[in-house]
Amino acid sequence: MDLRHLRYFIITAEELNFTRAARRIGIAQPPLTFQIKALESHLGVRLFDRLPGNVRLTGPGEVFLEEARAVMDRVAKATLRCQLSAKGVIGRIGVGFTESASFCSEVTSAVRQYRDLYPQVEMRLEENRSMQLMESLRKGLIDVAFVRLPIGTDESVEFKLISTEPMIVALPKTHRLAKRKSLRLQDLEDELFVLYPRATRFGLSDMIVTACEALGFSPKVVQHAPQISSTINLVASSLGVTIVPSCMRSSRSDEVRYVPLRDSTLISSLGVAYQSSRMTPAVQNLVSMATATETTRPYLTRKALLLAEPNDSSWAVVAR
Repeated sequence: MDLRHLRYFIITAEELNFTRAARRIGIAQPPLTFQIKALESHLGVRLFDRLPGNVRLTGPGEVFLEEARAVMDRVAKATLRCQLSAKGVIGRIGVGFTESASFCSEVTSAVRQYRDLYPQVEMRLEENRSMQLMESLRKGLIDVAFVRLPIGTDESVEFKLISTEPMIVALPKTHRLAKRKSLRLQDLEDELFVLYPRATRFGLSDMIVTACEALGFSPKVVQHAPQISSTINLVASSLGVTIVPSCMRSSRSDEVRYVPLRDSTLISSLGVAYQSSRMTPAVQNLVSMATATETTRPYLTRKALLLAEPNDSSWAVVAR
């Protein structure tokens, strides 16, 4: 028995006429009659009573019709879900992000639009430090990670840049340098620093320390805080100064003054990391959306997504 037998039987049961059923299917009547008899032989029951000028379902035929329709409905549903999965319209995705990434408008905008366009994709979010996120990515615990460079080198991980922004100095509003229009990194040589945890020569904190050491001094770290936001809170409490990505400048602006750095190579680069070997359609959609520019990021309706072919370039997002 195959699905063709079920389809032929259902149509014949609906028409109760072999001639009309054959016409609806698009075959001659004798082959249809042969297929129905083959089905009855396989089941070992008579599905139709064939009377002169009349065909009607037997009791077993009525039961089989109900079950056959249920099977075909399941097949149709399975086919649709398979096609939607191939387009990334349904599925699961694990998304990691650093705390500072959650302050980046490109990231929040991409995640929000992704949720709007793909509401049937189950999205699991994880906030952590870059190194922990990269480890989760390598282990397959998450599918993509919004992280800041540097993240080290790993041939299994791909990285696409989303944005770059300058690093700025965060000082207590009462600090003697708080009214400066700009600062050099050397101006902070005698200051007490509050930094976020270091990560074995990778990460923003290590980048800051390296930049200071290149100028001939080591920052005097008075405290390490678990997150960038808690670092800024400690600055607000006048415990010390710190250096953060410029997207953080709205945090605790009541107590913290943010001053640009001049003549500095400290740049924060934010991007999305993923494993190309685990690039499902759902992951591809998010990566493409996150790395698209505003002018190349189209507004896609859910109907368009359902109708588009998986490889249809007419709705593909152009990455920068």
